[in-house]
Amino acid sequence: MQFRPDLDSTSEIPLYRQLGGYVQRLISGGELQAGDRLPPTRELAGQLGLNRTTVSAAYEWLESEGLIQGAVGRGSFVLGNSTRPVLGSQGIDWSHALTPSMFASSGSPASNVIDFSSSRPSEHLFPLEEFRNCCSEVLADRRLQSLLQLGSPLGHAPLRAWLLARARQQGFANDSDDVLITNGCQQAVDILRRALTQPGTKVAIEEPVYPGLRNLFLDAGADLIGVPVTDEGMDLYGLRKALDSGAKVVVITPSFQNPTGATIPAAPRAALIALTRAAGAVVIENDIYSDLVYQGTGQARLKALDPNVILLGSFSKIAFPGVRVGWIIAPKPVIARAAELKQLTDLHTDQLSQAFLLHFAESGRLARHETVVIAAGREKLRAVEQACQKHLPTCRYAVPSGGMNMWLELPAGLDAGALRGLARQAGVDYLPGRYFSVSRSLDSGLRLSFAGLEPADIRRGIAILGGVIADAATSRDEASRPTLAFV
Repeated sequence: MQFRPDLDSTSEIPLYRQLGGYVQRLISGGELQAGDRLPPTRELAGQLGLNRTTVSAAYEWLESEGLIQGAVGRGSFVLGNSTRPVLGSQGIDWSHALTPSMFASSGSPASNVIDFSSSRPSEHLFPLEEFRNCCSEVLADRRLQSLLQLGSPLGHAPLRAWLLARARQQGFANDSDDVLITNGCQQAVDILRRALTQPGTKVAIEEPVYPGLRNLFLDAGADLIGVPVTDEGMDLYGLRKALDSGAKVVVITPSFQNPTGATIPAAPRAALIALTRAAGAVVIENDIYSDLVYQGTGQARLKALDPNVILLGSFSKIAFPGVRVGWIIAPKPVIARAAELKQLTDLHTDQLSQAFLLHFAESGRLARHETVVIAAGREKLRAVEQACQKHLPTCRYAVPSGGMNMWLELPAGLDAGALRGLARQAGVDYLPGRYFSVSRSLDSGLRLSFAGLEPADIRRGIAILGGVIADAATSRDEASRPTLAFV
């Protein structure tokens, strides 16, 4: 069909949103049906007299709304009408019965592309045979029947003891602390936001920030204060302003922050603790990346500087994200309240998973696997640095010394969300900055998650991305060049 949108270049609504809204209305009105193929971005841009990145951004927005789906090499197809009321078998209008969602989807995972969009370890590194043997040994244990019974909401006692002993050995836990096992760090944050916040509570979080963390506090009705993240982590001046404005909770990832990869050096860590102590604010330290050090040495945990800090940990980044075992290490009153709240959700975390991971750690297999992960991460980081130097000369970035992620700032005038569709068509994907925003526009930023990729794919993917950025910059320059009129 012929597209004839009424676009207004003087409107405050961006052109890509105007075009996306037009296509959305075509879908909701039934003029576009599920399975219909949308025009290629280049073709539609030529038809409407738009820049191709504008059309790409419109398609990206439509995909984030669940209305279309792109397939590399095949184009973009309508998924269906998400705005028309859908009646269930009993005549319930679920579009009105369910509470509204306030969260934007990052879109469907792209297929057949080099995918920098997911922050996760490489499954090719998983020691499958060792883990199978570990599980078999646990299943053969005579105490198996107790693992299959209801357990404590605090978690599997031997695992809790092992975690506390390790934390004490490393200097960030003492006799006033206890441990609660959770279904990963996401549940740990969920429990703590219920324990520490009420609607209107002011919470200081990093910006950019991992959206899963931000969304939990938004859902709780907290008043979020985004504190800028620099190359050295959370900006202390911004934190001071947040505390002065009444922030009572500070949530921070001090080592290899997601999405920037930034790490707070030693002196600013001490200053951060001094600020939060003086303000009487609770600090939640998300510590899931600190073991992934590829260059230099790691920093002391914030909890080692202040025993009142609540520390979150997980096996997901150093071992297996599919085995959902995380933990909270905090003063005993915090753990007691957290255990009450956990019982409202799931009684306790799966005991077999806890026993498997404990045996994996106690047998020395976890330490051996960690050595492999660190060596592989060092090689991947080298590939990131070399590829960025070669293919991204006009971008701003700071290569981290560990972790899984790196933040990239595009040249002036380029929008990472608008470029994502073109990047996918070229064979590479990433997450645009807007998914990590709290209060500021992060349109020029994007996250590259490299830990799950092989070095060769990292180099090839960054080379493709560099070409997409260079082409977009050329189109931007040509569009801004004045034209001469001859009379």
